[in-house]
Formats: sequence, structure tokens, C-alpha cells
Amino acid sequence: MTITVTPLNSADRDEWQRLYHGYAEYYQMPMTDDILETVWQWIFDPAQPFFALIATDESGQGIGLMHFREMVSPLRGAKVGFLDDLFVLPALRGSGVVEQLYEGLRAQAKQQGWPFMRWMTAETNYRGRAVYDRIAEKTAWLTYQMKVDQL
Repeated sequence: MTITVTPLNSADRDEWQRLYHGYAEYYQMPMTDDILETVWQWIFDPAQPFFALIATDESGQGIGLMHFREMVSPLRGAKVGFLDDLFVLPALRGSGVVEQLYEGLRAQAKQQGWPFMRWMTAETNYRGRAVYDRIAEKTAWLTYQMKVDQL
């Protein structure tokens, strides 16, 4: 299989939407037309440092996606990259799509001048973590989330 990874463009809307629905379904999160439209607008808004990559096969079908953004790192006095979303069609996991997406991400990070990319994953994402352990360094940081309306 030939895998091509490129920045998302406006012609990719249907493939992106299909993949993003799959991502939301995997995490059992609701996906609405409003959410889809908001995220799509972020990707193409020059004022938003938010980006997307899409992996396609030789027929042009979308087989994977990544959403990532710029994030400030105050202790470094620098901007870094943060990967928000990664999804590969379940039938193609283990086929090299993830590695190709990460190579595309590395190239985009270099282009943006970010010294590194950071991301989180579920502790139980053993298959994904096996890849991440090969291509990245696990940090010592834990993640917390506070609901602002429950203080």
C-alpha cells in the first residue's frame, strides 16, 4: 500500500469528516455538524495556529488524520507543538500509517520552528503506546482536568 501524508486542504472535507466521525466514535464522544464546522474553520483560519494532516492510500481514500497546534511554553520562552488528535482506520493499524503520520508531523514541527511535539494518550492505549515508546520519550508529567463550573 502506498501511503501519502499531506496537510489537509479544502478538497479533503469528505474524507476528513468520515475519519473524524470514526475518531469521535472510538472515544464515544458526540459529534455534531456544529463541532465539525468549528474544527474545519479552525484548520483553515490563518489566525488560529491549528493544523491537520491527512493520510491517504493510492486511491485517495483517507486512512488517517492528525490535528495539532501551537502551544506556548513559558519556562522555555518558546512555542512548541501539541498533538490533539490522531486516528487511523482500525483495519490499517499496524500497517505503517501511524509512522508515516508522525514523519509528516515531524516535518510540520520543523517548518513551524517548534523544538518538540507533545501529546497525551490513555494509559490503556497499549497498542498506541508501543509506537510512541519507539518514536518519542515518555515524560514524567501526569494530566489533570478541572471542570470550571464545579468549583
